[in-house]
This record gives sequence, C-alpha cells and structure tokens, in this order.
Amino acid sequence: MGVQLKDLLSPSKIGLQELSGKSVAFDGNNILYQFLAIIRGEDGEALYDEKGRITSHLSGLIYRNSNLVEAGVKVVYVFDGKPPDLKGSEIDRRRVVRAEARVEYRKALERGAFEEARKYAQRAVSATDAIVGDAKTLLRLMGIPWVQAPSEGEAQSAYMAWKGDVWASGSQDFDSLLFGAPRLVRNLSITGRRKLPNKKLYIKIEPELIELEGLLSELGVTREQLIDIGILVGTDFNPDGVKGIGPKKALSLIKKHGSLEEALPHLENAKFPYPIENIRQIFLKPPVTNNYRLEWKSPDEEGILEFLCAEHNFSRERVSKAVEKLKFGVKKQEETTTLDRWFGRSGTRRIPESLS
Repeated sequence: MGVQLKDLLSPSKIGLQELSGKSVAFDGNNILYQFLAIIRGEDGEALYDEKGRITSHLSGLIYRNSNLVEAGVKVVYVFDGKPPDLKGSEIDRRRVVRAEARVEYRKALERGAFEEARKYAQRAVSATDAIVGDAKTLLRLMGIPWVQAPSEGEAQSAYMAWKGDVWASGSQDFDSLLFGAPRLVRNLSITGRRKLPNKKLYIKIEPELIELEGLLSELGVTREQLIDIGILVGTDFNPDGVKGIGPKKALSLIKKHGSLEEALPHLENAKFPYPIENIRQIFLKPPVTNNYRLEWKSPDEEGILEFLCAEHNFSRERVSKAVEKLKFGVKKQEETTTLDRWFGRSGTRRIPESLS
C-alpha cells in the first residue's frame, strides 16, 4: 500500500540525462511488483517460458535496466528482509486481496471481459521466493549490485542515501521520505504511456524527483511531524489511519497541535492497532545494515544469454541488444569515474542521528 501523501507533494520532472552518473537504490520488491503487474498479455496473463515459469519480471529487469544503465544511471536493487511484526495485518490483507482477485480474474476470463481480467490479474501478483531469486541471479549477471535488507527495503535504501552511498532512493511509494531518504525518484522504472483505469485514455509517465528537505520546508513541518501525518493518513503498520483524515487535513492538524499525541484529543474515534510511538520508531530507527558493497561490473554476456534465452526462452536478438546497452553504459560510467578522480570531484556524506 504505502503511505498516501500525493496531495501534499509537488514533485519536479527529472530527465535521464540529469541522472547520468548518479546512483539510485531501487526498492527491489516494489519494482518487481510493478513489472509483474504491468508486463502482461492482452488477457492480463503474465509472461511465461516454455516450462510455465513467470518471466514478466525478468523482461522488465533486462530491458528497462539496460536503458537506465545506457543512460549512465548507476542502478542498485535492495530487497526486503523480515517484515516488522507491526506489518502483519497489512500482509494478511494483501494476501486476501490477491486471493479474491485471482477468483475474479478467472470469472472475467470466462466472460471474455479481458480488460477487466487484466485489472484483477494486476491485483493478484505476488513476488515469490523463486521470482526474487531469479531477479537476483539476473542482476548479478548484468553487473548490477543488489543488497539484502534485514527488514524493509525502503528503509535500507533511505539509509544508503543518507550515508551518501547512493544519490537517491527509487520507489513508487512515498514511505522512503518517512524513512529519511534525502531524495526520492519515482517512475524511473515505468516511464512511457499508461492507460487510465476503465478509460480509453493514456497518460505520459515521466521520472519525478522529490527532495525531503525542500518538502519539509514547503510544508513547514519536521520529518517527525511528516511521520505523524503519515500515521494519521495510514501506513503499512496502521493501514486504516484515522477515518475521515486525508493528507491535507492531517497536515493542518499536526501543524496546529505540533504532534500526533497533542492532536488526538481533538479527534473522534482515533484508534491505532499499536502504540503510536512503536509505529513512529519503525520510520525513525528501522533495522538496517552496513554489510553491503556497491560495485558495478561489466555484464556477463554469455551468462545472460544462457539464463534468459536458453533457460527462459527470451529472444536472443533482443537480449543481445540489451547487453550492448549495458556494455555502453558501464563504459560511460567508468569514463565518468575516471574524470571525477582526475578533477578531484567528491560528494559529502551525512548520517542523521536517527539512523546512526
């Protein structure tokens, strides 16, 4: 689900050329769900190889990332570990939604309602251990580093961004901002056209950038207050939020009263599944690790061809073109790194107290 803060944000458009030479840590599970939901046939069915294994995510990983790497973007993937105990109810809710969607998907197919079937198919996606494992294998062959988070991938990505090990966190959700990511890049993995639900209209999807410091200044709140706003609206750890409270009303309440605790006496029927401070601390002090090494390598061309074409029935011609893009991008990154060393360019690092 992720926290819904869209109405409070004013993201700026950012082109791939502006991201050249910069590193972005993707929330790996978030991106895989995107690929699994979007890359499908006309009837909503996922892509499969000859052995009946889903390959939608592999298609997204090779073709989208080859474009990003070719443009000079240094991609990192961060995968979820053990979810916080407070997320249990949200995980259960998602499981129920997926099960119900699978039932409705089959019914829609039987009626020949393919557009409706596609909608339900997208709701039914699940990133299994096998899917995540295949993703890690392909990323390794592509020369793209990945990190295993101890818990939430977005928390780990935010931590890496605060350390200065990556320039930004990449996700469709806004939770990265609550976790303290200085920059959030959205839509980087799904640029192009997207059809609006139940309409014959398409909208253009472009990468957008949200900077935490600018957002907090614009809203006139602290990061702790932004977290309180998120809790009022609803997070993965208290999905229902407070009934009747949207982002703008939550902002008004927190600015008026200073904190969620001070605002509660002025709210009717405000109930939370866990103590507020416990939810708040998940964002302020999440489990993260320093046990990672970010190293971008040249792609293993033969390994990629064997894995995708021989094992999963991908087009050798298309995959070969993607590999050439990867090679070009790695060479471009190496040249940029050499120039940076030559001219003595460096970045600064700052770790917030809440993450240190």
